[in-house]
Amino acid sequence: QLQASGGGLVQTGGSLRLSCAASGFNFDDYAIGWFRQGPGKEREGVSYLSSSGDTTLYADSVKGRFTASRDNAKNTVYLQMNSLKPEDTAVYYCAAAPFRFGVVIATDEYDYWGQGTEVTVSS
Repeated sequence: QLQASGGGLVQTGGSLRLSCAASGFNFDDYAIGWFRQGPGKEREGVSYLSSSGDTTLYADSVKGRFTASRDNAKNTVYLQMNSLKPEDTAVYYCAAAPFRFGVVIATDEYDYWGQGTEVTVSS
């Protein structure tokens, strides 16, 4: 399973760090994705990491502001979010897909999903 945490209320321009702790599967063999769903919006991919963490991919809307990383020794993945904007307000989810050779974009390839952590950015 995946357990996401770190969400909260922050002002525009502020920062938050989300964490996602994995258990019950071989974390090293899984690519990770961060997704979000804002109020009245469809779910969208935010960032994708390979199983080793060597390859990362970001949505254009967060590029240069968000940084994803993972610590395989701790079975944990992180999403550092800086320069937050009101449009970043959403429930953020982490997910894991069994793939060791790059990032995974297709959401139907993800086997495990966290419960979501809510991020609210006030203007």
